[in-house]
Amino acid sequence: MKLLSVIGGLAAALALLFWVFLTGPAVAPTNDSREGTTRQEAGAPAYIEKPDLIRVENISAGTVVSSPLVIAGRARGTWFFEAGFPVLITDSSGTVMGEGVASAQGEWMTEDFVPFTATLAFSMPNTEGKTDSVRRGTLILKNDNPSGLPENDLSLNIPIVFGNP
Repeated sequence: MKLLSVIGGLAAALALLFWVFLTGPAVAPTNDSREGTTRQEAGAPAYIEKPDLIRVENISAGTVVSSPLVIAGRARGTWFFEAGFPVLITDSSGTVMGEGVASAQGEWMTEDFVPFTATLAFSMPNTEGKTDSVRRGTLILKNDNPSGLPENDLSLNIPIVFGNP
């Protein structure tokens, strides 16, 4: 009878340990390159970089821009669909001032980096007599997501400053 009690106690302890391991805290996720890293340059707002996915070579946070804006960089082939991806620029209130398409400058059906260029014509916001915040906007480079699923949407949002037209 005593042996049965010991075996029952061991079985209960093993069951408890098994339950603790199954319902214990989840392991923290690894750094996902889709989320990027925060960067802040002197005098400019912070933004999220995605250097493992897309890199803009001629524009950084706080760059003063005017129309037409030439954009150059490199993106993983997975960022493209049919050799392009959408690019847009918004003002400080989120109003779209211009839209365009960045074009691959090489073979885009790869997971490697592919050079791209885009020329984006846009309307300049009226900044005359306005605060500095009105001169701010965002350059947005979106991955082309043919699935349409929101969980596959990615973007690089770079804070910019509108120059005088």
